[in-house]
Amino acid sequence: MVSATQKMTLNLWARVFNITRVLHYRASVIPLNSRGYSVLPPPHDAEEKAILDRMLRVDHAGEFGANRIYAGQMAVLGRTHLGPLIQQMWEQEKTHLRKFDEILAEYRVRPTALLPLWNVAGFLLGASTALLGKEGAMACTVAVEESISEHYNSQIRALMEADPERYKDLLQLIKEFRDDEIEHHDTGLEHDAESVPGYWLLKSAIQLGCKAAIYVSERI
Repeated sequence: MVSATQKMTLNLWARVFNITRVLHYRASVIPLNSRGYSVLPPPHDAEEKAILDRMLRVDHAGEFGANRIYAGQMAVLGRTHLGPLIQQMWEQEKTHLRKFDEILAEYRVRPTALLPLWNVAGFLLGASTALLGKEGAMACTVAVEESISEHYNSQIRALMEADPERYKDLLQLIKEFRDDEIEHHDTGLEHDAESVPGYWLLKSAIQLGCKAAIYVSERI
């Protein structure tokens, strides 16, 4: 005869066993990389891994540099009427950077060795253009965000040509960040960026520097 206590114990163990089976099934069907920032498919080979590493490395460097630029602008203009607007754009860039920090850690991608340089250079660029006034800061924003959005567009085209279904999560992420950069660019224009003296010269010089930074960050 089985006592009531033994029956309760058997029923309890049966429930635990069923729960364990459910959890095991879920673990088997849910990918390990199911966190919000897991956007890359497993690479087919070392060549694809190297290409994706370069792409992520330069994107991370770009967002890092943008953060430092806004930090420099805030150091100069943070207490002016333009401060809240710069802070708002900076918060979006912080979100971008955190996402790429997570992705690089997830996929064991080495960031560029030039981050210490971009740390200083980005802050100095943001602060020095902000010293020209609101228009100078906005001109810098237009130049940098235009360069970054164009770079994101080139990555989108490359991924679409390669395999849009395979890279759909990465494409969605890059498109989202690209749209934010375009919004920042348009905000700069709306706040008199083009009225700063020597606008086109300043913009061209900044964008030349951005192109050089993109080139070396991919490789170093």
